[in-house]
Amino acid sequence: MTTTDTPTDRTTPRLRRAVTGPLLFLFVLGDVLGAGVYALVGELGAEAGGAIWLPLLVALGMALLTASSYAELVTKYPQAGGSAVFAQRAFGSPLVSFLVGFCMLAAGVTSAAGLALAFGGDYLSVFVDLPAVPTALVFLALVALLNARGIKESLRANLVMTVIELSGLVLVVVLGAIVLGRGDGDPGRVLELPAETSWAAATLGGALIAFYSFVGFETSANIAEEVTDVRRVYPKALFGALVTAGAVYLLVGLVAPAVVAPQDLASSSGPLLEVVRAAGGVPLELFSVVALVAVANGALLTMIMASRLTYGMAEEGLLPPVLGRVLPGRRTPWVAIVVTTLVAMVLAATGELVDLASTVVLLLLFVFLSTNIAVLVLRRDRVEHDHFRAWTPLPVLAVVTCLVLLTQQEARHWALAGVLVAVGLVLHLLTRRASRRGVSSERGDAGSVAAE
Repeated sequence: MTTTDTPTDRTTPRLRRAVTGPLLFLFVLGDVLGAGVYALVGELGAEAGGAIWLPLLVALGMALLTASSYAELVTKYPQAGGSAVFAQRAFGSPLVSFLVGFCMLAAGVTSAAGLALAFGGDYLSVFVDLPAVPTALVFLALVALLNARGIKESLRANLVMTVIELSGLVLVVVLGAIVLGRGDGDPGRVLELPAETSWAAATLGGALIAFYSFVGFETSANIAEEVTDVRRVYPKALFGALVTAGAVYLLVGLVAPAVVAPQDLASSSGPLLEVVRAAGGVPLELFSVVALVAVANGALLTMIMASRLTYGMAEEGLLPPVLGRVLPGRRTPWVAIVVTTLVAMVLAATGELVDLASTVVLLLLFVFLSTNIAVLVLRRDRVEHDHFRAWTPLPVLAVVTCLVLLTQQEARHWALAGVLVAVGLVLHLLTRRASRRGVSSERGDAGSVAAE
């Protein structure tokens, strides 16, 4: 990976560059560390047995490959707005750009639905025993109210949430080490697979789930214009945050099955709580609060992203204009918030956590596939400033890994993703048709006035 210096025009950023390297590192780490690992360790145990660490390691490698493409494109086009803009630059197709953007939107809504189910699971049951689906629906409604109330952007708040999430995972590792140190648990389980499961099947099937725990880094492309010295800072913060999250995940993946049998992890919607319970000495309520904070923060940030992306696409004429309506006073996109929340509620009421997580990965794989191809296509586009340049085999390998993971998806995940994208495509085509009719009508009125 090297830098290159080639010629083109450079534009002046419109946004103030106020995000420093450490703040960007924490932003990416907070996005990646989210709630996925708190909820999905059990699903990984069902897929890979005690070898939870292996699909996590493979998923980390896959994430780093795609991250190299983002590092090149973000530092090459520091004013760009993320994957949809990269697709537009590379392929010159508004439809492809729309589909990439809508896949991001659909992934966000689906992810929030999964997190809502996780919130209503075993972590909450430490305090009160409620049915998961109704709890998830109420949770999403509360998230929508907070979303509609308004956003006070603060990276310091993100820092607090990141520290809480990271502290919870470190606590699991420390408690696990204590359990193993006193002779309990079984370290040999980390090399055991489920019955009649090969290493290849466990690795690929588990990596599909584990990849969900690493997504989130791609959203950092949207704040590139606000990063100080983006060409130097962005790659370091991006790779540093992914490696840090990966190291913590791997430690959790080694400790959890060694302390708690994989089948017990798999049967719990709060698998890390089982590690805390086995260790003793720490109130279950304390860890449950940490986990619930992680889940709630992840869902809120995801729904904020989804509603703002919906609003932005409506403003650009890509989705029906009604989705661009803003709440007076609060100035928040209330229609976009209501619609995205209702979709998330339907998904939460009809889906399972593992299926929703896999569908999120499926949708994002198309986004990542587009970005990894775009970085190769845009090599012919010269710019005059230094920028990060990924070693060419890396985006090629990233494309291969995306295709491999796509082959591991089950039919029901393709069906759900297909329905979501089809709905978005229909809305997009109807919006374009209405827009063309409006233009034709205006031209007709103008012609009538001129004739008179």
